[in-house]
Amino acid sequence: MWWYDPLRRAGARSVFVFLALLTAACGFQPLYGRSDTGIRPQDRLASVRIQPLPDRVGQKMHNLLRDRLNPRGQPVKPAYNLEIRLTETLQELGIRKDETATRANLILQANFVLRDAATNDDLFRGRSRSVNSYNILESQFATQFSESDARDRALREISDEIRNRLAVYFARVAQN
Repeated sequence: MWWYDPLRRAGARSVFVFLALLTAACGFQPLYGRSDTGIRPQDRLASVRIQPLPDRVGQKMHNLLRDRLNPRGQPVKPAYNLEIRLTETLQELGIRKDETATRANLILQANFVLRDAATNDDLFRGRSRSVNSYNILESQFATQFSESDARDRALREISDEIRNRLAVYFARVAQN
């Protein structure tokens, strides 16, 4: 067996050590590691105040983001304000011969702006988009439930993406 061969094992070890040293020199840094400035990205995320959003979908997005950015609640003295504008589009797919749809895409897009709370200057802008499909069934109740589930999945995906993008932004700011 080849793994008993000491020469091959030594070669495999040297390749592993070489790859480990190569990745150490590439500039990779963990996102949630310690920062040179002492302020971690999590601390900055916790100081973001999420502006209120209209309607039920906006409330769900607000709650998801609040749980992801600052799980202890809205900050008393926020350093940043996050404004989000949601846009929802339904796209019917899978058309039958009688021109009724059997499948649909729910497209949810969020445009967001991170602003400095003291100066109101724009610090970071972004756009996040999620497409979730659902079946259009004979039962209207089942269809509404499927659409609601697709909307909830889209909101979770977008809130995760916004959180990750803000964390990367704060990590880059900490490096500079």
